[in-house]
Amino acid sequence: MLNVWKRAFCAVAALGFMTATASSALAASDQQDLVEHARITLDDLHKDKEFGNGAELLRRARGVMIVPSLIKGGFFLGGEGGTGVLLTRGANHDWSYPAFYTLASASFGLQIGGEEAELIVFALTEKGLQAFMRDQFKIGAQAGLAVVTLGSTAEASTTSALNADLVVWSSSSGAYAGLTLNGSIIKPRDSWNQAYYGHAISPASIVNKRAVKNAGADGLRTTLANQS
Repeated sequence: MLNVWKRAFCAVAALGFMTATASSALAASDQQDLVEHARITLDDLHKDKEFGNGAELLRRARGVMIVPSLIKGGFFLGGEGGTGVLLTRGANHDWSYPAFYTLASASFGLQIGGEEAELIVFALTEKGLQAFMRDQFKIGAQAGLAVVTLGSTAEASTTSALNADLVVWSSSSGAYAGLTLNGSIIKPRDSWNQAYYGHAISPASIVNKRAVKNAGADGLRTTLANQS
């Protein structure tokens, strides 16, 4: 009888473990999809002539945030938002595993239609990179942080970004004349970091201390290494 209860307990425990594992894998699927879209975005933009000297910015960057899909839309009251990944370059020029972030803002004005953009933020200095380590920061509102926003082409990037801490590059289409990120808030997406790595972890531990790995991001890291 005791053996029957032991077998039953083990069966329940095993079922619980498999359920938890399946739930964890399901929870991480959204994160993996974003990582793969970030890789595709980087690869596509690298081949796009409008990316211009963005490749040179990438070679100079200490870190890079990639937002594959930034949504902006509304009528009079508009907003924008998206999720992206931040990776940093190490001493050996290898790239870290990604930390997940959200980018969001709200605006008010004559805005009709919608827009979807691909976005890359280059952190060219240590000061620019450390801005991402805060709980959140607002583009254009941080004293001492020089931010340059480029339009749909990066041809002027070499001169305009010479003394910048952060360079924001976007490729967009839609009803809006341009994409302005001033006032946008960037903050860690803690729940996604936890889902992707299996436990709560800070962006600094992911990209600076390199305390975790996920093989699902190796393709993105390889693409970055090949392009920088």
